[in-house]
Amino acid sequence: MRIVSWNLLHRAGATLDEIERLVHREQPDLLLMQETTREIDALPARVGGHYARDPLPGRLHGLAAWSPEPFVEAPAAIMLQPGVLVRRVCQIVRLHEFSVANVHLSHGQLLNRRQLRRIFEILPRRAAVLGDCNLVGPPLVPGVRDVGPKQATHIAGNMVPLRLDRCFIRELECHEVRLLAKGASDHHPIMVKLTPAS
Repeated sequence: MRIVSWNLLHRAGATLDEIERLVHREQPDLLLMQETTREIDALPARVGGHYARDPLPGRLHGLAAWSPEPFVEAPAAIMLQPGVLVRRVCQIVRLHEFSVANVHLSHGQLLNRRQLRRIFEILPRRAAVLGDCNLVGPPLVPGVRDVGPKQATHIAGNMVPLRLDRCFIRELECHEVRLLAKGASDHHPIMVKLTPAS
């Protein structure tokens, strides 16, 4: 499975044109997006495929998943432990051989690790978590490996490079990792190729 994850930057970020170009260029089996707005709902009209969006509670933006093939079942939104300002959800996408959680976790470094642990408790044993984790350093979740790009994916305040967009896996193998061009977003998309562990 070739999976791409991208925080679009909801107010003035990646455009539908940029997402369409990324789909044609990278040919993902699954595209996960964070900070998506209703404008992105037009993506299937541009590129075909199947799409599901789950706004964050009380927000205009949220999480979305796109696939060229039908989903095994409709992606499900799961409530996470709330942050101080924003209530968070993760979007669970079930694939034929494993499941993937699309996330935009809280900024607090203790809270986002608790959220990550909860997600892996919910997921089946073969699973991946991708997205804007807002997490600096190791995940501190037993049995979970960090396999995403090692380069910075975001520049905080245009000064501090941070690796916030991550891929964590359990009982999977990662065969390729790439950092992609960020376009108008403030985050680089990440691409990983994953298969079940033998």
